[in-house]
Amino acid sequence: MGAGTDGLNAFEKVAGCGTHGLRSVGVEVVQVNVGLRCNQRCSHCHVEASPERTETMDWPTMEQVVTVARQTGCKFVDITGGAPEMNPNLARFIAELHAAGIAVQVRTNFTALLESGNEDLPLFFRQNEVRLVGSMPCYLEENVDAQRGAGTHGRSIEAIRRLNALGYGHRPDLVLNLVYNPVGPQLPPRQDQLESDYRRELSRRHGVVFTHLLTITNMPLGRFRTHLRSVNMEREYMDLLVRSFNKETLDGLMCRRQISIGWDGTLYDCDFNVALGMPVDHGVSCNLSDFDLSALAHRQIVTGDHCFGCTAGCGSSCGGALVESVLGV
Repeated sequence: MGAGTDGLNAFEKVAGCGTHGLRSVGVEVVQVNVGLRCNQRCSHCHVEASPERTETMDWPTMEQVVTVARQTGCKFVDITGGAPEMNPNLARFIAELHAAGIAVQVRTNFTALLESGNEDLPLFFRQNEVRLVGSMPCYLEENVDAQRGAGTHGRSIEAIRRLNALGYGHRPDLVLNLVYNPVGPQLPPRQDQLESDYRRELSRRHGVVFTHLLTITNMPLGRFRTHLRSVNMEREYMDLLVRSFNKETLDGLMCRRQISIGWDGTLYDCDFNVALGMPVDHGVSCNLSDFDLSALAHRQIVTGDHCFGCTAGCGSSCGGALVESVLGV
């Protein structure tokens, strides 16, 4: 689905973006991908992270991120990967942000917290008031292990128990959010309803608690796209996303209020564009060293077919569902 003669691609036409495309309205969140190395190799991973990946954000780039985060006055810095815990400078980075008075959120796969050398990270997170967002695609062991690898569910529960013991999920200042994404090519169910199921089942089966559940749609990128192609379902899944487009999600799209920084300091509109190698464009510099807040705050966003993933059904973002229900429901 390329751009038409009017310069708009299929997503921009369906979304009714007008002649200037989809535009940002500010920079409230600075998302940072600190590297693609991960202790897991998940079947849905859009950045295709794995233990073999070597791309890692270095300390000078992290220092630049701290400077930029101060400049934006952002609500928080959202650290992702790969597994952020695999970056040897993660703790130093968080400490610098905390010292600068910048709130921090870390996206964890839970099992990385159990890796050798990371045993003290949960306590460090608590001491630095780090919000946590952890992957838990189902409360059933077989579904989690099918997507994330054998034994992942059990190790994730162990990590959550350790976090609970420190107060995470119990205290309002120690946020522990879980992330659900479908095992296959379907849209997530309603977030509020699924959260109730998670609370009941995780408490009953394992005695663990959490703050909120976030539902995220599988994007037709990376390993998930490879899987779709292997079972001849890529077109069918894209048709589902396009057919499920919900215009009510447009205002809440994460790309409109954040900037994403790749491990090498390149600027992107979102982490999905990081995976695609599509940096910010339309006359705005994509180099962290040339960070221009005034221009980036009102930039035209680089969009594509994958954007239908964020606007399908109840919507999807790094913060979960964007609206409470689909149109007409």
